Amino acid sequence: MSVPPASEPVEERLADRLTARLAEASANPALVVCALRRLGSYDRAAYRWVAGLSTPLLDAPMRRMSDFANHSKPWFLVAGFLAVLGGPEGRRGALTGLAAVGAASLVVNQPMKIAGARPRPDWDALRVPQQRRVRMPSSTSFPSGHSASAAAFAVAVGDLLPAHRMPLRAATSIVAFSRVYTGVHYPSDTLVGAAVGALLGRLASQTVRRLGVLVAD
Repeated sequence: MSVPPASEPVEERLADRLTARLAEASANPALVVCALRRLGSYDRAAYRWVAGLSTPLLDAPMRRMSDFANHSKPWFLVAGFLAVLGGPEGRRGALTGLAAVGAASLVVNQPMKIAGARPRPDWDALRVPQQRRVRMPSSTSFPSGHSASAAAFAVAVGDLLPAHRMPLRAATSIVAFSRVYTGVHYPSDTLVGAAVGALLGRLASQTVRRLGVLVAD
């Protein structure tokens, strides 16, 4: 099986692998493979559509947001404010949110990225404007660790502190979009990353509730 080009999304890679495996088993892979290839074409089309947006006023803010989200800095900052100003409930939310971020980072940046093994998008081939670009990460592309951490923190904290739910989810959406806008991720990278992060965030908040974990004054 030939090695896919760097611009080929993970759906295409999965389709190639599945075709080979099912062919060995004398099974008919047509429907599943067709669906995966169609998802791959939608993924590339969405990436190119974002790259083709004529929105120069967004270039600098999206670059700054994408860079600022490195190493989960926004979530550590928000957690610090909650811990200092939010009382016992704020401290509980902050600790739960950071635990969810840690879990998301571990799951996404280790087994999932290794298993996905998707190359980063090719800026030049997919025509990402030069003025949007940030430093391309050295890790593999699928799924997005930034999106996973953002969603994990937003869901975990939002479950325990509902007043913060909408602002945190809005921030998560902006971070995820910035990763596609600056060209370092395909849309499906961010969608899957956010879904995994949201799941882990929900598990973290539910665990805290079930254990009745409280932070003392």
